[in-house]
Amino acid sequence: MSGDGGGSLRLFRNTEFVALASTAFARSQAYSTVLIALALYADLFGTSGTVEGLFGTVFAIMQLVVVLPLGRYIDTGNSKRFLLVGLAINVAVFVGFAMVQTVEHVLVVRVLQGLGASVLWLTGGAVTGEISPDDSRGLWLGTYNQVGAFSSLAGDLVGGYLLYVYGFKWTYAVLIAITTLAMVAVFFFLRDNPGGRADPEDSTGLETYRTLLDRTAIRALVLFRVAFSFGKMAVIIFVPIYAKTGGFGINEFVVGGIMAGGKLTKSLTQGWIGDLTDRLGNRYYFVLAGALVYAVGTAMIPLAEFAGALFPAVTLGVMGGLLLPPAFFALFAAYAVLGVADSLRLPASMALFVEEGEHFEAVAGSLSLRSIAWKFGQILGPVTVGIVWDVTSVFVAFGVAAGMLVLSAAVFAVLYAVEPAPEGVDVAAGD
Repeated sequence: MSGDGGGSLRLFRNTEFVALASTAFARSQAYSTVLIALALYADLFGTSGTVEGLFGTVFAIMQLVVVLPLGRYIDTGNSKRFLLVGLAINVAVFVGFAMVQTVEHVLVVRVLQGLGASVLWLTGGAVTGEISPDDSRGLWLGTYNQVGAFSSLAGDLVGGYLLYVYGFKWTYAVLIAITTLAMVAVFFFLRDNPGGRADPEDSTGLETYRTLLDRTAIRALVLFRVAFSFGKMAVIIFVPIYAKTGGFGINEFVVGGIMAGGKLTKSLTQGWIGDLTDRLGNRYYFVLAGALVYAVGTAMIPLAEFAGALFPAVTLGVMGGLLLPPAFFALFAAYAVLGVADSLRLPASMALFVEEGEHFEAVAGSLSLRSIAWKFGQILGPVTVGIVWDVTSVFVAFGVAAGMLVLSAAVFAVLYAVEPAPEGVDVAAGD
């Protein structure tokens, strides 16, 4: 698995990368399609902004509970089995969503989805980082995320179309088929026990987390993730709901088209930017730039209220005359900016966490901290912004989200890169 030459496409000649990429494809398409389905559930059950925020919060609470012990098991156990289990959980999630009849049912299934998504994301990222060559880790992680971004784009368009034309049950049947194919790829193509190189006594106990957090660089990354996730998760949850229920005349297929704006720019640029971080270094500048650009995109979202002054309504000659109202173009542009921001941030952020974890033979442990930091913002962000929206306006709600994104950039700029990477550090054993 040489890291020399080629680019993103050459990685698809590597069957292990294909297996890992298939899990990212299945996970991201499911996540994206379910976000559109949540907008339909919100419309169907007439939910408030606070309840809609809970759609994101309960998902994150489950992830918060499992991410730390899961990181330890991945560092010390057989990651291939975790990937298979995570995919099986997702199949159960789709069956559950097909059967929901109340908003309480939706919340319960979102909890289960949080478990499956956490297993797949943390395991897939850790294994990709560990089996990739050192000189092309950014390329591997960037391309791995690029597959997820492309799949998310497919979830927006194909998932939105399926929901619009065929409804919930056939849409979830398609997701079950895709997830099953990913299970087959992992079972046959991925080596047994990828990663899992550390002894249980030496990796990812509480002492390891304490040692990691003694690093100012790790603390900067963790605090950045908390503040950034507050803003971003509010955007992820509320943009499809805002598009569907905001009185713009947007159907679920067009909602998918809006979300595709960000996924398109992300899928086109993330692998290239990941490779750029390998060549230029100074990854923290990419993280900082990504946060600031994301704040700009977030502030653009409520400008959809005034889109009629700039954009005309357009009717396409498909699906019996598909209407694209002015708000579609404003929201599509905002999401396109958000996609560029993610491409700047994601490969660099993941690579920085992997590098920090390697100093202590605890890559998954470091990624666990990355993930758990996200959960605090993911828990607080959607429900807080939902409450703000209920008592004020859409402008104030997304303004709060954008403000948290700017704060995340400020914290990161102050704290990061104030101490050198450790050399020859031994981590104390035990919990």
